[in-house]
Amino acid sequence: MIKYDRLWETMREKGVTQYDLYTYHNVNRSQLDRLRKNKNVQTNTIDRLCNILHCNVEDIMEHIEDDNHF
Repeated sequence: MIKYDRLWETMREKGVTQYDLYTYHNVNRSQLDRLRKNKNVQTNTIDRLCNILHCNVEDIMEHIEDDNHF
């Protein structure tokens, strides 16, 4: 499972709000909702957030191993 809890921590550290993302950087509110719910988002959204926040992917998301192995 991919979790985006680190995104909110990084935003707080950088002083960037959700309002800033959708107002000044044109990040779609539905994408923010998907991130909040740990749902799938496109890699270009992750790339864009990294550029906006001047951070790395691991500052936005983390992989949590599932109990269900294939």
